[in-house]
Amino acid sequence: MAERERKHVRVAVIGSGFGGLGAAVRLRRQGITDFVVLERAGSVGGTWRDNSYPGCACDVPSHLYSFSFAPNPQWPRNFSGQPHIRAYLERVTDTFGLRPHIRFHSEVRSLRWSNSELHWELETAGGPLTADVVVSATGPLSDPKLPDVPGLDSFPGKVFHSARWDHDYDVRGKRVAMIGTGASAIQIVPAIQPDVERLTLFQRTPPWVLPRADRRISAAEKWLHTKLPATRAARRGLLWGIRELQVSAFTKRPDELGMIEFLAKSHMKKAIKDPELRSALTPDYRIGCKRILLSNTYYPALARPNVDLVAAGLKEVRGSTLVGADGSEVEADAIVFGTGFHVTDMPIAQRVTGARGTTLAEEWKDGMAALRGASAAGFPNFLTIIGPNTGLGNSSMILMIEAQLNYMVDFMRQLDILGGKIALSARQSAVDEWTRHIQRRMERTVWNTGGCDSWYLDANGRNTTAWPGTTAEFKRVTRQVDLAEYELLRPPGTTAGRSAGTRAEVAA
Repeated sequence: MAERERKHVRVAVIGSGFGGLGAAVRLRRQGITDFVVLERAGSVGGTWRDNSYPGCACDVPSHLYSFSFAPNPQWPRNFSGQPHIRAYLERVTDTFGLRPHIRFHSEVRSLRWSNSELHWELETAGGPLTADVVVSATGPLSDPKLPDVPGLDSFPGKVFHSARWDHDYDVRGKRVAMIGTGASAIQIVPAIQPDVERLTLFQRTPPWVLPRADRRISAAEKWLHTKLPATRAARRGLLWGIRELQVSAFTKRPDELGMIEFLAKSHMKKAIKDPELRSALTPDYRIGCKRILLSNTYYPALARPNVDLVAAGLKEVRGSTLVGADGSEVEADAIVFGTGFHVTDMPIAQRVTGARGTTLAEEWKDGMAALRGASAAGFPNFLTIIGPNTGLGNSSMILMIEAQLNYMVDFMRQLDILGGKIALSARQSAVDEWTRHIQRRMERTVWNTGGCDSWYLDANGRNTTAWPGTTAEFKRVTRQVDLAEYELLRPPGTTAGRSAGTRAEVAA
């Protein structure tokens, strides 16, 4: 066993969510079988394993929120729930024979690039190993973010984050405080409201909420999608096309979003009759600046007599008393934090040490930056899935993941073509130019001009998260690796540090 743990692999993939499993499938299809998938938990699924809170479901239609190479004609609903998405990922794992490659309970503790050996040295909970290439697919929604609330340690009740839901704790008949109003909170609130004695929602900023066009997918539709795959492809294509048409309003003409705001306000007015409550729930920023949420049950739940809204954040905790930033006080038996994740300061970045002897976190202290969302300067043969500026505000992240998988496959292909013990390292100038290009385009997007403070922005106020274009455009710019954007590294004593040249030059 010890000998196996010290083995060298061609590729080490970190994480077994959509990104990690997708990478594993594409590597096998490319004929690369010398790889491992390192997973810190005991099963696959990533964020769809970790987020199992009541009401958890996807806000992207199921037929678009799945791999193009692994369609599922049996989705039960337009917007399927967490159990069905997790089951889908388990099926993908089995269908494509990925389990022999997965090392469970193998959290990556550190990665260090060896300039002399031109490989990565990894320390994991399952033992050490080395790899020529590392593909980081940890995802931005993997490490929960908890606010530093004075007095929280003194709270005598139950405390947990929405992504670490304690299913052994029964909320029935309890006084529950929900902190935050993001995508998780608007699903949790209506799911637990009928069972709790009292539910208090601490709202720092109200979200924009639109109706959720959800329904059960009929047996006839499932049969049709199974027997006639073209109908399934057409459905996916329609869902994709509608969202592509929406992109320009988010990225170029935010003023066009006014009609959507009107629809959102009308949606609220149907359920919230109290003018004072309606005023407190109405955002003061442009719709789309924060992620638009979808729900038919959130507003009706807030109107119920056992629900209170504190239109302020949680300021401090005094025993079982929660104090809002507006001075209001409430008693609670349990606190549920729906306060998001470490998106722009991903913990994995602190564990990766590159060719310069600095960590990825240190290199990114002024903001995340990676060539085409995949390659950070100074980190040879290191690729990120769902890297900087690859996030979406209105469509399926699976489309972006698959585009980055295309880039990964071509990266591996170029290493094979170049041959020998080599590495490709993104040139600093290429990363800087890519980043300037993205940030210029970001200036007029709704995320930067909409008047809100969102998780799209980092501590410096820069948007290092979202992609300012269509998914079709991102697929184009990640179709191939441009070798001119990389330095070709060879072992000491050979020609090293030179530009990799163009594809044509290499072919010649």
